[in-house]
Amino acid sequence: MITDETKPSDFKKSEQADYTHIKGWGIDADPENDPVYPMKKRTNEEHEGYAWQRPEQQPEDVEILKSVERPNLTAAFGTASPPEGLNGEIRKFAFKYSESSYGRWLPLVLADRVGAIEGIIEDLKKGHVPNIFAERGWGAEWKYNRKNFLLKIAAAAAVTAITISVLSSKKKNKN
Repeated sequence: MITDETKPSDFKKSEQADYTHIKGWGIDADPENDPVYPMKKRTNEEHEGYAWQRPEQQPEDVEILKSVERPNLTAAFGTASPPEGLNGEIRKFAFKYSESSYGRWLPLVLADRVGAIEGIIEDLKKGHVPNIFAERGWGAEWKYNRKNFLLKIAAAAAVTAITISVLSSKKKNKN
């Protein structure tokens, strides 16, 4: 059994596979030449700093999405943009899944994209025409990364053209 006190010299040569053919293998096997050997002598003094009082619970005045891994809310949380609209519904769906699953993160990425489009629509409703070119950093990309910027534009145009042709061909087939 390997413990914190186990030293490299505790292993018998017969128990180890021969990896000497790998360049640099075993370079840290000599405990006299290892800067982290011996391991820190553990004491319980550092645990004294772990005793703290939980802060007062922040009031919940908007809907808060919480992880399925946490049974309760953290004492403080952000409420700058509570879930609303289509992106909020996508976020609510995503928060039904574990933080370690694609079912959580892929919908959250999609929700961000949908939120950006909803923001543009909201600006237009208020009579403000957003400067998407500047807000997306396309000016700097045109100046410093022109080749890749043109490739991105061409790829987006191709995907758009293919999508439009597929959708229009489906409409023609229905008629």
